[in-house]
Amino acid sequence: MTDITIKDEYIKLGQALKKSGISSNGADAKMDIQEGLITVNGEIELRRGRKLYDGDVFAYDGDEFRVIAMKGQL
Repeated sequence: MTDITIKDEYIKLGQALKKSGISSNGADAKMDIQEGLITVNGEIELRRGRKLYDGDVFAYDGDEFRVIAMKGQL
């Protein structure tokens, strides 16, 4: 599992896909999400704007990423 560090309270799923390197741009992220290739906390997620908070886990093709909020930034 790879940690994705955020400075804010949340990150939107599309942005998290770009930050993790799963998607190279917003259009790719949108397609991956619409095709049902992304799970959030074990469930398929079809909303690009889904907010991910500290501790949420998203996955693509067997690779898992955990959202970690920087302490003291919230």
